[in-house]
Amino acid sequence: MKIIIANCLFHAVIIFVLFLTRLPLTFSTIEAVEPLLTRLDSKRSSPSVQESAAKAVLGRLLPPHVHSFHFKIVSKEVCGGQGCFLIENYNGSTQDGPEIIIKGTTAVEIASGLHWYIKYFCGAHVSWDKTGGVQIASVPKPGSLPLVKDGGVLIQRPVPWNYYQNVVTSSYSYVWWDWERWEKEIDWMALQGINLPLAFTGQEAVWQKVFMGFNISMEDLNDFFGGPAFLAWARMGNLHGWGGPLSKNWLKQQLVLQKKILSRMLELGMTPVLPSFSGNVPAALKTIFPSANISRLGDWNTVDGDPRWCCTYLLNPSDPLFIEIGEAFIKQQIQEYGDVTDIYNCDTFNENSPPTNDPTYILSLGAAVYKAMSSGDKDAVWLMQGWLFYSDSSFWKPPQMKALLHSVPLGKMIVLDLFADVKPIWAVSSHFYGTPYIWCLLHNFGGNIEMYGILDAISSGPIDAQSSKNSTMVGVGMCMEGIEQNPVVYELMSEMAFRKEKVQVLEWLKTYTHRRYGKSIQQIEEAWEILYHTVYNCTDGIADHNTDFIVKLPDWDPSIDSGSQTLKLDNMHKLRTITGSRRFLFQETSSDLPQAHLWYSNHEVVNALKLFLAAGNGLSGSLTYRYDLVDLTRQVLSKLANQVYLDAVNAFRRKDVKGFNVRSEKFIQLIKDIDMLLAADDNFLLGTWLESAKKLAENPSEMRQYEWNARTQVTMWFDTTTTNQSKLHDYANKFWSGLLEGYFLPRASSYFSCLSESLRKNHSFKLVEWRKEWLAFSNKWQAGAQLYPVKAKGDFLAIAKALFLKYFG
Repeated sequence: MKIIIANCLFHAVIIFVLFLTRLPLTFSTIEAVEPLLTRLDSKRSSPSVQESAAKAVLGRLLPPHVHSFHFKIVSKEVCGGQGCFLIENYNGSTQDGPEIIIKGTTAVEIASGLHWYIKYFCGAHVSWDKTGGVQIASVPKPGSLPLVKDGGVLIQRPVPWNYYQNVVTSSYSYVWWDWERWEKEIDWMALQGINLPLAFTGQEAVWQKVFMGFNISMEDLNDFFGGPAFLAWARMGNLHGWGGPLSKNWLKQQLVLQKKILSRMLELGMTPVLPSFSGNVPAALKTIFPSANISRLGDWNTVDGDPRWCCTYLLNPSDPLFIEIGEAFIKQQIQEYGDVTDIYNCDTFNENSPPTNDPTYILSLGAAVYKAMSSGDKDAVWLMQGWLFYSDSSFWKPPQMKALLHSVPLGKMIVLDLFADVKPIWAVSSHFYGTPYIWCLLHNFGGNIEMYGILDAISSGPIDAQSSKNSTMVGVGMCMEGIEQNPVVYELMSEMAFRKEKVQVLEWLKTYTHRRYGKSIQQIEEAWEILYHTVYNCTDGIADHNTDFIVKLPDWDPSIDSGSQTLKLDNMHKLRTITGSRRFLFQETSSDLPQAHLWYSNHEVVNALKLFLAAGNGLSGSLTYRYDLVDLTRQVLSKLANQVYLDAVNAFRRKDVKGFNVRSEKFIQLIKDIDMLLAADDNFLLGTWLESAKKLAENPSEMRQYEWNARTQVTMWFDTTTTNQSKLHDYANKFWSGLLEGYFLPRASSYFSCLSESLRKNHSFKLVEWRKEWLAFSNKWQAGAQLYPVKAKGDFLAIAKALFLKYFG
């Protein structure tokens, strides 16, 4: 996608650019953001409000211990000028009174101190409910809490911020949440030390008011907004109308929810990051303002350029109308929420290159984007994803990077080094040429369920970045597309917000397993050591997007004479490159067979599973163990299924009917068995996703729409024709019971049935005919209303043991 921008910029913008001078690079980064930190401190809730909010977090986490702790907000001076928490023994003598006092510079620091205390003094563990939840049985009863050393425990933040969320997390994970679920998430955020969260919920209601001020009708907005499960991409200008329209109920409901979210974040001393105007506008604006510099963007992944959702409109930052709309949006947010932040996210140039690489031109564009923010909030700071510098590195060379990064005054832009866990930009850009940045973990795409990570990069990457010469790092962050997976990754990453030295991962894992399961078990420790060196040691530089064949069946003709050509056309064996957007990375392969991502020996991980199972009798009542065992068994069986699939393809190519039937039937059976396994844990159920969507509906029409959105996102994702699957099919695939049996199993069955028929009748595989059959099924399933279980069934340990014996015994 390209922006078509006039060569002549307004003189006012040029004058503004000339005014924007940079401070010398010797001026330290912390000094550059110090005015911002001071302003944000002045916006925080009062100490009493924050102390009460932290107390409420304690009450929800450890109700019996609500009187066992005393919380107190302290100034940064107490912490050496940094954010910190201090854990001390309480010296009072009242019976049944506090035993431990936790001081912190905000309620987030207090909650982080509480978490640190129950982790490292009580052996407790906190993770998302859907990854096993909390293990707090090890926390002693009130009156028996362990003491800390004399003088207490002081933990300082090495950098000011701990950032959280990706711009698409709101669609892949949060879309169907109510306040009850949001309250749990904000508690989790506080306990993990997150103080700079993205807050994107409900913005469509604000945009409605803003655009109506520019004579845009509700009918125009119905075509502009996406459906609930696709709002993230409508906001980015990738699509419009898909899954919509948004009802008045939705707009009202989400705005009310956003106000609750912001209120709780502020009570805890967090700084929310709000959206700003990136130039994405309704089509009608071009008619209303015919002289405005508005260009139509190219296609983003539709099958055939369907104008109902293809090709959105972008208002050029150089146009005066850009600043008018940007200012109006910032001011409308302030009117709705109050003066709650100075930090705003904007990604005008993400996957959207300027039409020329002239640095002077790019500098002026960046300045115009910032002016739209600062016109609405004079103290605005631009938070920008740095993904473009990697994904479109052929355009963003050093001169272009410097031009954009230096288009605003030093301290007025913060960059997210989004993929620093795999491809850090700080190391090849002299730390973003003097611009403050946040070291981020990306880790997850599409909310896929896959055991994966690079623990060594997490444990050392932020330390290396901060200690490196001329570092401009001001924070750490987690920018996953979807949450509620790989809890070990996110616990370690959260700790890096308070770590000044590299973590010795193997030793850390021993304490992690003790906390997570409530006891030390030798087999578990040995299993995790294997996982550390295999599953959690991906060093191939490939962004892990789950391409296992069960959840992303290759759409191709495997015949020897056509396989290579078809594979090149569909690229199903690679991490799909989205046309015109460069969002994803190639997994190169020299084989003409599809290759699912595998970066370790599955045989070694089978041994880890054997050790996990050996410890089962002593942990069968542990929800954290249940989650990890089910997930590990799923991982091992799914990788086995990949090989079984390839064996079936090779048998097909040899015209070995018997061998093909044996292997294709084994693949089908693996899907059934994995579905049965996942059904034994509440956290791997399709039904909970669908029911949470329907629960938000206020009438039957909304219920049907929301369920269609929910079903479509995790399957076909985008539009189709009668003979072509969506270009994004299976992008957001999930290993969920119900989804495997109800959707992926029929797909694999029909595919193998067609292959089998071509072998029996000795004719070519009719790929197009299979697609027709499959797409008809998929469309019907997406529009369906079949109920799926929301409660687990079956003995997870017995099922896992039986499947291990069946496939590996």
